[in-house]
Amino acid sequence: MSLKAAPSFSLLNTRGGSLDPLFSSASSLSNNNLAVSLSIPRSKTGFGFLVCASKGADNKSLTGVVFKPFEEVKKELDLVPSLPHISLARQKFTDECEAAINEQINVEYNVSYVYHAMFAYFDRDNVALKGLASFFKESSIEERGHAEKLMEYQNKRGGKVKLHSILMPLSEFDHTEKGDALYAMELALSLEKLTNEKLLNLHSVADRNKDVQLTDFVESEFLAEQVESIKKISEYVAQLRRVGKGHGVWHFDQMLLHGEAVAA
Repeated sequence: MSLKAAPSFSLLNTRGGSLDPLFSSASSLSNNNLAVSLSIPRSKTGFGFLVCASKGADNKSLTGVVFKPFEEVKKELDLVPSLPHISLARQKFTDECEAAINEQINVEYNVSYVYHAMFAYFDRDNVALKGLASFFKESSIEERGHAEKLMEYQNKRGGKVKLHSILMPLSEFDHTEKGDALYAMELALSLEKLTNEKLLNLHSVADRNKDVQLTDFVESEFLAEQVESIKKISEYVAQLRRVGKGHGVWHFDQMLLHGEAVAA
């Protein structure tokens, strides 16, 4: 049936029994003879209202129609924890997602630790490749920043950060055939690809648990940047393979230290 507007449809002020209109008609729908009207409030006075409709010539008020604006949030209200050790912010955040984030935090810290060891190696007085030392120091800070960003997100979603053990990295990066610069940069490339693989795993866990917020967070904050890092380090590996272990390594180091202009 079609709904149509009818003068008999009105929202009335029930304060003190008065039937003064509280709302002005804004729009209406019609289906046969049943009239329904959508109205906009004129004032905020009054304690309630009646909903009336008409069907044909029958202008009797509908009974049993009650407007309850907070009905939808009742089930959420019941889920608000009362215990002090349980997060109030947690919503639709599974234990699997929480554990996967903690695992990724550990990955980022481990990679940061390896980069820090590389910085210490190339900063030695008998190695003295300041460009490589600076590059790996910045890389270490960046990976630690990623770990802290994941920790902040974990707390934001109501999870608990659990830090795992960090493995002791290598302290020597010299290689008989490749030399220290190429060997360290190839190791860095492997670490970046491993980090990307772990991020994709975190994304798949979020997708499997239908956690839209977590998938968006991983995509917007990590994945694109990780691809750029892999591309940049791949180029560094290719360049170091070309220059060999001699003077070319020093020239490459100067490029890292002072920028691309040195390579011209």
